[in-house]
Amino acid sequence: MPQFASLISVATAIPPYCFEQRDVARAAHQHFSQRFGDFERLARVFESPGVLRRYGVRPLEWYLQPLGWPERSAAYLDGATTMFVEAAQKALDAAGCVASDVDTVVTISSTGIATPSLDARVSTQMGFRADIERVPVFGLGCAGGVAGLSIAARLAQSRPGSLVLLVAVEACSLSFRMDKLTKENIVATSLFGDGAAAVVLCATSGGLAHIEMSGQHTWPDTLDIMGWSVDEEGLGVIFDRAIPPFAEAHMLSAVTGMLNKAKLNISDFDRLAFHPGGTKVVTALERAFSLDQGSLLEERTILADYGNMSAPTALFVLERLVEAGLPARTLLTAMGPGFTTSCVSLRRAA
Repeated sequence: MPQFASLISVATAIPPYCFEQRDVARAAHQHFSQRFGDFERLARVFESPGVLRRYGVRPLEWYLQPLGWPERSAAYLDGATTMFVEAAQKALDAAGCVASDVDTVVTISSTGIATPSLDARVSTQMGFRADIERVPVFGLGCAGGVAGLSIAARLAQSRPGSLVLLVAVEACSLSFRMDKLTKENIVATSLFGDGAAAVVLCATSGGLAHIEMSGQHTWPDTLDIMGWSVDEEGLGVIFDRAIPPFAEAHMLSAVTGMLNKAKLNISDFDRLAFHPGGTKVVTALERAFSLDQGSLLEERTILADYGNMSAPTALFVLERLVEAGLPARTLLTAMGPGFTTSCVSLRRAA
């Protein structure tokens, strides 16, 4: 059995509607300022240099209407399946494969409910075989891209010669809520966007990089840090504790512990790469890992151009690193509900 699964290709996709941050800020002011007494103070989050634009599965005006589960679910199924197909096809093309070559598809998504799952809904359009193994995963949130890469790599490694397709697709914009007058909702409205990313993996000596280790750490008594609330209107974001100071205080020790199990150290890596959850989170991670402030350029660029897309975001960063030429060793990490951090070590193929 090959020692490692290999990353063959990575690709991304976005929905058609672009939200310039100034336009979102204007719409938020019109709809929140007269109903939410603390809005003017909170509105400064729209002026942060961290996010310049984002993309959504529906035009901006659509989100300003009264919406419930049926409307949000229909938009999720439409937007998520479209992005799934585009990202997956790009990744397969880059790998020199076709959909009928895929033995297993791992689908990561936490921003909508689909039963049958997204992979089943696109199966005919993609051209998947009837005997493809489908592994849909829900609930990983922002950690999903990295955790999904770990799952897909282990599946590829366990079956030499098999081809595994990972697709992470999120429509975070569907959590924008005109009815929720909370700080968390205002922050989400200023930050989140939609997108998808796909990765092709195979247990082979070639490819772009080998997945040499992965790990996950969940902190006890942290369920309240991040997640969804569920009511008749749809999903609503939960941020009950500040994430940047938590990341600065706890991420280094958690990641170091995961690496130690694989007999690795932080110093073994040429590039530490992260899911850019927000500009304050990126700054906190730079501090936590003693990186020069502003050194996480790709993370900041992805955040500025696409916002926080939850699970796919870390894979957007990975795509940029691949395009620039992967360093000899890269550690990719992300944090998500649980509260959990996931990491994957990629060693550039010879």
